[in-house]
Amino acid sequence: MTVTLITGANKGIGFETARQLLALGHVVYVGARDVERGEKAAAALGARFVQLDVTDDASVSRALATIGSAEGRLDVLVNNAGILGDGVTDGPTASRAFDTNAVGIVRVTEAALPLLRRSSNPTVVTVSSSAGSFWAVTNPDRPEFNLPLALYSASKAAATMLTVQYAKSQPGIKFNAVEPGTTATDLTAAFGIGREPEESARVVVRLATLDADGPTGTFQDENGEVPW
Repeated sequence: MTVTLITGANKGIGFETARQLLALGHVVYVGARDVERGEKAAAALGARFVQLDVTDDASVSRALATIGSAEGRLDVLVNNAGILGDGVTDGPTASRAFDTNAVGIVRVTEAALPLLRRSSNPTVVTVSSSAGSFWAVTNPDRPEFNLPLALYSASKAAATMLTVQYAKSQPGIKFNAVEPGTTATDLTAAFGIGREPEESARVVVRLATLDADGPTGTFQDENGEVPW
């Protein structure tokens, strides 16, 4: 069976992605910062839980060591954990946004690489955003044009670039970034927008279940590659 780790999977798109991959027969590890919430989510799904705070090196190392000990490999990594970084725009807020949305990807991916290399079809999907696309935020016809989230947008631009650079440096592993679509989650509650997480998770699942000859180094939404 395919072994999958999803960060920030106790709610929203991560939770729904876990549910859909479980239905496809994956062994899914729900990674969550909060133990109580993570265990509750994993129990509801029938998944496995690992405490994983993407901003904490020790937490990340422990989580991947747990999976390595139990499974011996990792087939799919979904970098899903993220924060808006909204409110006041200052140094501490920027540091938190980038630490979670960009540096966290580096922490988890680097810790996961040894296990991914043991897979016959290693795949990494990063939940990014077209809010980090120059094309989208400068296009008045796009919803991102009026999105007042500078730090979120900038950190998601970094997330997409990290995806491309990992794809170049790790040719044996597929790395793709995804724009899941505007989704009604805790992150977007203040804006009152978005579709059900179930719909957006399908985009993530598609990239998480690519064949061995699938694309790498791309940024995609449900319609295919997205300019950025």
